[in-house]
Amino acid sequence: MSQTRDLNDMTPARALWTVSAPMAIGILGVMSVGLADSFFLARAGETELTAIGFVYPVIVAITSLSIGLGAGVSAVVSQRLGETADDRDSAALAQHALIMAGGLAMIAALIVWSTSGLLFGALGAEGAVLDAILAYMPWWCLGFPFLVSAQALNSVFRAGGHSEFAAAAMVGQSVLNVALDPLFIFGLGPVPELGIAGAGIATATARALAFVAILVFAIRSGRMDISREGLGSFPASARRIGRIGVPSALSNAINPAGMALVTAAVAVVGDAAVGGFGAATRVQSLLFLPMLALSAGIGPVVGQAWGAGHHDRARATVRLTFLFCVAYGAATCLAMWLLARPVSVWMTDGMEAVSYSADYLRWVSIGFFGYGILVTANAAMNAREKPMHSLSLSLGRIALVYVPGAWAAVSVLGYGGILGAALAANLAAAVAAVALCTRVGLLAPSAWIGGAPRRRSPAAN
Repeated sequence: MSQTRDLNDMTPARALWTVSAPMAIGILGVMSVGLADSFFLARAGETELTAIGFVYPVIVAITSLSIGLGAGVSAVVSQRLGETADDRDSAALAQHALIMAGGLAMIAALIVWSTSGLLFGALGAEGAVLDAILAYMPWWCLGFPFLVSAQALNSVFRAGGHSEFAAAAMVGQSVLNVALDPLFIFGLGPVPELGIAGAGIATATARALAFVAILVFAIRSGRMDISREGLGSFPASARRIGRIGVPSALSNAINPAGMALVTAAVAVVGDAAVGGFGAATRVQSLLFLPMLALSAGIGPVVGQAWGAGHHDRARATVRLTFLFCVAYGAATCLAMWLLARPVSVWMTDGMEAVSYSADYLRWVSIGFFGYGILVTANAAMNAREKPMHSLSLSLGRIALVYVPGAWAAVSVLGYGGILGAALAANLAAAVAAVALCTRVGLLAPSAWIGGAPRRRSPAAN
């Protein structure tokens, strides 16, 4: 079987479905780990729940660096395949991506491990909560290089139109992680009760085993070149991947990094607010799943189309994706106004954090569609090799609206002010994303009127 699937031979809708549907399953598996951690740690104690509330936005920010690097890999590979459809390019780039990802991840893990006390102390964690965080982070850092390396290889598979391989690996890792969580958190037989450190051990173990499986598959299937000859083009690949991947990594990290700063503002309200806010953002992550899957799928579709010169097809794909985000966001908002409280009770074990979680899910869900447009626009612009536009979009949302708005509003309106800032940030992001995509040629002024090209189309002038 060919390593490359030509997405340009399909309609935009079918191509998006082909790549995004398997990724939705894979991302669901990844998100289930965060939900499982929150669920089990809520039953271990309020200290553990509060600790994971501080940890979650920080580790998502760091993990997003690897997702951004993966976006660089996906953009380079998909455009190259659109130009040549040569499997050997993909195999060589897989080797180069693995080297870059593994090296950078080890450096990042060492920095995070050595600065955890200062970092979380600055965010407002103290006492038993800080102790719990410091018990968790070394294990998380140990598993981080395995996660990043696996994501780099998965990006190559996805760029070639075979996202089912990436999805299967993500699901397998997540199932193992969730299964190990209660074993290490609460103990069983010879395994002692380890609390929040047990959650970290479960994560590190699952990531290591998943990486080994992905690496073996990549080598045996010929999807990664392990020869010395393949290293000859490494400098050129590294420059191109880095040119897209570094801004993409920063763009991906900005949003969750902003969440960490907002969590510090939430801490002003109290520990119960942090717990409720953290639980709600985990539910939010699950609700974002279809839009995140689209952000994983739109890159290869736009990249292959743009690399082959089918610019009208790329524009049709972006338009279709934005329309989906609007429709899905409206349905999700309605569901949250009906179900926010029972969902919050389940996530927080009925503690004081329930009301904070429910309020977040009701009010912030009004702008969920805006965040979906943001992440899919970023992925499309990365595939178009316009990573600085993606970076400016994410940075503007966080630095100009969300973080300053949250800190200014919390002193006047309390927790409600933070929710208002989140809603305003998502709405502003949607407007800015449409404007930037139009500017770089990924949307036309008449994009909301005409029909989509069904298959291959002539290149736009």
